[in-house]
Amino acid sequence: MMYAESMSIAEKTVRQSVSLPAHVARRVKSLAKTGSTSANRVIVDLIVSGIEAREQEKKRFFELADRLARSGNAQEQERLKAELARMTFGE
Repeated sequence: MMYAESMSIAEKTVRQSVSLPAHVARRVKSLAKTGSTSANRVIVDLIVSGIEAREQEKKRFFELADRLARSGNAQEQERLKAELARMTFGE
């Protein structure tokens, strides 16, 4: 359960209003029902997961950039450039 791990007992919560598209709200309610939890908890877990995923993607990007800077192999450089381009431009 990520929610309990991500929020310490002393950490303050902030009330935030968010408008969700209807299809997303239905999926959130469905996840909450199947997980026997609240929609709020599902939303918090999804946000925390998304933030962690972005941080991992950023870390991966900089690791690839470092490998590109250190690489002396032309083929590896081209492969790393292509991978960085895909990460940056989604192509």
